[in-house]
Amino acid sequence: MPGQVSQTEFRNAMARVCAPVNVVTTNGAAGRGGFTATAMCSVTDDPPTLLVCMNSRSAQTQLFLENRRFCVNVLTGEHKDLAAVFAGREANMAARYAAADWIDLRSGSQALADAIVSFDCSLTQANLVGTHHILIGEVAEIRSRKDGHALLYFDRNYVHVPTQIGSFGG
Repeated sequence: MPGQVSQTEFRNAMARVCAPVNVVTTNGAAGRGGFTATAMCSVTDDPPTLLVCMNSRSAQTQLFLENRRFCVNVLTGEHKDLAAVFAGREANMAARYAAADWIDLRSGSQALADAIVSFDCSLTQANLVGTHHILIGEVAEIRSRKDGHALLYFDRNYVHVPTQIGSFGG
């Protein structure tokens, strides 16, 4: 195919896309797991559904697929170290969870106690596309707080935006 984009070119271009940082967790019969992700977005509000992308080579992939539950925790600027811990700086899962405070949800999932927002989801679909699974989840419970500013990832670095930027459309 003429003009095909290389992996390096694509990765470098994606590094220029600013994205919120999330810790995605699972808890259930298969065990407890968690990873840091920027690839998360809403799918629809009827029913409330979102998606997360997870590297299929991750040792945790099977946990997420078998538990059929995940919780997306949107991080604040104060969670920069936690993002690194769940991104792989700490391999031991118990140590990852010990790095923060968690709240048990009705489903058995665990939500980060001070996340800006946590979305507890039941896995409805998992589609393998290239190197990643697209996990699609129907939102069963939402926890949110009124304060805090999102931790963002841009140009291969964590960035904290200290002020509220505003919204589109007035």
